[in-house]
Amino acid sequence: MLPSFLPAFWYNSLGLLSDAGHNLGDVASLVLAMLAFRLAKVHPTTSYTYGYKKSTILVSLLNAVILLVAVGIIIAESVTKLIHPRPVEGDAIAWVAGVGVVINAVTAWFFMKDKDKDLNVKGAYLHMAADVLVSIGVVISGIVIAYTGWYIIDPIIGLLIAIVIVISTWGLLRDSLRLSLDGVPAGTDIGKVEEVMHAVPGVKGVHHLHIWAISTTETALTAHISIRDLSEMERIKSEIKHDLQHVGVQHATLEFETVDAPGDRFCWPD
Repeated sequence: MLPSFLPAFWYNSLGLLSDAGHNLGDVASLVLAMLAFRLAKVHPTTSYTYGYKKSTILVSLLNAVILLVAVGIIIAESVTKLIHPRPVEGDAIAWVAGVGVVINAVTAWFFMKDKDKDLNVKGAYLHMAADVLVSIGVVISGIVIAYTGWYIIDPIIGLLIAIVIVISTWGLLRDSLRLSLDGVPAGTDIGKVEEVMHAVPGVKGVHHLHIWAISTTETALTAHISIRDLSEMERIKSEIKHDLQHVGVQHATLEFETVDAPGDRFCWPD
């Protein structure tokens, strides 16, 4: 994104600088995401029995943090220019940002079809889509400045860009932080999962149910299953694992016990 930064500094435009900084953050995010995808394919070892699949979650969290840091810088610069406005060239700002609109729109289109399959892909799509809106805003500001000479619009656009970044990043930050803490992945209904397990013939109870993400695309589960006849265990295990695949759980570890086995029961409050 160096070509975007050069005009931003040359024309002293905070709107262009914010847009270029946002784009640079997105490029860094894509590079980190590609690195995470490669790490996720590394075979497990005795030290990392899941391999490096968790890196996809950590990278999505890092991407969100990078963008929020960028927001802080943009806000600080915008406030400074609000207090001390400087003249900028509106025509040049509009043309440079217009090129950004085209590039970001095409890039967002490439990610659109797979945005619901992976958290990092979703993050990339949201960032690029936000970039389109940001660049359009900068184009409009350039046109207004060119015709009115209202230079104060430049830092105002910078603040609006910061708001757009926060809105587009907040969901990514929330979801990645949740997965980093081994929370139940968004989109996985723990009640539905338990219902699916209870529906298998022979299952009398489900407890100690835990669901977490191995990566941004793989979900794991452990649970205790109460049954009456242990001779049915293999059949029940096979059916449960098959049914769990349909609710997005790829890895299930199940412990079986008879219904009269002693032990505590863990329940979630209604």
